[in-house]
Amino acid sequence: MKRLTALYSTTVGKKSVVAVTGILLYGFVVLHMLGNLKVFTGNVATGEPHIDVYAAFLRTMGEPLVPYGFILWCVRIVLLIALILHVVTVLQLAVRNRRARHTRYTRHTYNESSVPARLMLVSGLLLLAFLVFHLLQFTFGVIGVTRFEQEEVYSNLYYAFQKWFFVLIYVVAMAALALHVNHGIWSLFQTLGLDNPDRNRTFRVLATVSAVVLFVGFAAVPLLFFFNGMPLPPDTADHLSGGGN
Repeated sequence: MKRLTALYSTTVGKKSVVAVTGILLYGFVVLHMLGNLKVFTGNVATGEPHIDVYAAFLRTMGEPLVPYGFILWCVRIVLLIALILHVVTVLQLAVRNRRARHTRYTRHTYNESSVPARLMLVSGLLLLAFLVFHLLQFTFGVIGVTRFEQEEVYSNLYYAFQKWFFVLIYVVAMAALALHVNHGIWSLFQTLGLDNPDRNRTFRVLATVSAVVLFVGFAAVPLLFFFNGMPLPPDTADHLSGGGN
């Protein structure tokens, strides 16, 4: 334990923690995006949206070997720990870097740093605030602007994204995510010692492509709902056709 504490006290150790937790969080983001894309796959034979079936699977996986929601909560706890470590360590590195500057510059020049690199802390804090908002809206349902029903994921998404301000919030947040991931992946290659003049261009392209794919994958959901590119929820469609009578 003392060795781990000693390692964490070093800059190299902190950067390693940021890299490892970043990988965990990035993996979750990719899986979350793939899960979200199930809104485009229609309904099962019984009429229930595929994304609702997928959400139910996440809550019931492992049953009856483990209790309802056990694995999902284990994943949430691991991600929460990774997120806390990631945020705290990044802030510690930022403070350490600032203290290491013996000379205060009245004017900064950015000859080599990219826009995503300069906005890394800002995009990270924005994503942290968005995460809280997202959980309050779609997990706990306490933002009562639009209709919310537990376990009706498709319906909740449909009604929420009829509001332009929710669409704007999510698209802006996904732009912040793209910026954060773009520089984060590039920094990961550097931390792991994989960067090399012969490979740097390839790594930058990979980081950019990953960021673009995540932005398009996430932003497509609210935009298509808002611009009527998605069908009505099953309950609404049934009611309009007289099936609810």
